[in-house]
Amino acid sequence: MTVQEIKNRFRIIGNAVALDRAIDIARQVAATDLSVLITGESGTGKEVFPQIIHQLSPRKHNQYIAVNCGAIPEGTIDSELFGHEKGAFTGAHDSRKGYFEVANGGTIFLDEVAELPLPTQVRLLRVLETGEIIKVGSSKVIKTDVRIVAATNVNILQLIEKGRFREDLYYRLNTVPLQIPPLRDRKEDIPLLFRKFATDFADKYKMPPIKLNRDAEERLINYYWKGNVRQLKNVTEQISVIEKNRDITIEMLGQYLPDTASVSVPALFRPEQTGAGNSEFTERELLYKVLFEMRKDMVDLKRTVLTLLENEDEHLAMKLPGNAQVIHKLHQDIDKNDDGQIQIHPVKTGSRSINPNIGKEVEESHSLEEREKQYIKRVLDKHQGNRRAASKELGISERTMYRKIKDYNLE
Repeated sequence: MTVQEIKNRFRIIGNAVALDRAIDIARQVAATDLSVLITGESGTGKEVFPQIIHQLSPRKHNQYIAVNCGAIPEGTIDSELFGHEKGAFTGAHDSRKGYFEVANGGTIFLDEVAELPLPTQVRLLRVLETGEIIKVGSSKVIKTDVRIVAATNVNILQLIEKGRFREDLYYRLNTVPLQIPPLRDRKEDIPLLFRKFATDFADKYKMPPIKLNRDAEERLINYYWKGNVRQLKNVTEQISVIEKNRDITIEMLGQYLPDTASVSVPALFRPEQTGAGNSEFTERELLYKVLFEMRKDMVDLKRTVLTLLENEDEHLAMKLPGNAQVIHKLHQDIDKNDDGQIQIHPVKTGSRSINPNIGKEVEESHSLEEREKQYIKRVLDKHQGNRRAASKELGISERTMYRKIKDYNLE
């Protein structure tokens, strides 16, 4: 089967060289039993490639099971993957087969494999090395013949350095590496994907398809697409449903594209520097969101103090939290030079300047951890305690969300 035939069969849109290369590797490796590790950013379509590998392999008539490792609680993941015996733990009223036993002779796709806890990684390594599993609560060895395809959007090598992923398991999984390119590296495919999604949604909602003018299409092609194909599809659906005018201008399109350059923390975070494999990407981004909110609060407070001082009402200004210490801190211009170093200069107000020696010992009213806790709590409240929706808005995995809730006692 050719690369184009595979595209047609699995409804893959695009002609980028990197995409064709990934499909060709999947085609070649399908006939073997080698383990494959698929890497790529979230939303690139990694879940399609395990299906290609399975359907083109001799195992195609047997079970194919896809498992999201990040969505299964740590306390039950061993039972889900390897099964358990009756009475193995509270609630185990009957024995149960795990995915590896059910999929004997077939293929298992382990999505978000980097989320696996270390004890589970040991069990998985045994499957890869010997083809043996042991159910939870049992001592009996069970043989299984399963092809493993794994996927991740983080850099596992960085997790290995931090002791959060086994190096031997990584090399077992990474027998054949398969890199899926981000959408921003497939610029020629973006108009094709947009037209396909627009046609699909026009059929779904019984309305004419939307079309982009030249400027809007250029904006679409050059957008960063942090969420990749998934984000493009969502944006296309939003426009298809909301806009009455089916001819989309660049101004209309701009309402649906978040400004990736608007986050004012370039020295801390640049999306292009993280790539697909930054192991701390989602948690660091959460911290940057918290920092950005703190920065906005500080700017608002600074404007308030400046207004009060301009009105010669220093007595009232001194009643703000932190008194002179906060006023001194807020009366500083914070600039960055070309080397990224922070330079602080006292701000003059009218004919006066604030004494630079006032308030050198500034105490933070809230720690970063406390601000993060409040930020997570606010998002949870917004979604009425729905952890999945909250984790999606925060940009972290459900497993990370559960850990944060536990750490901050937000149950």
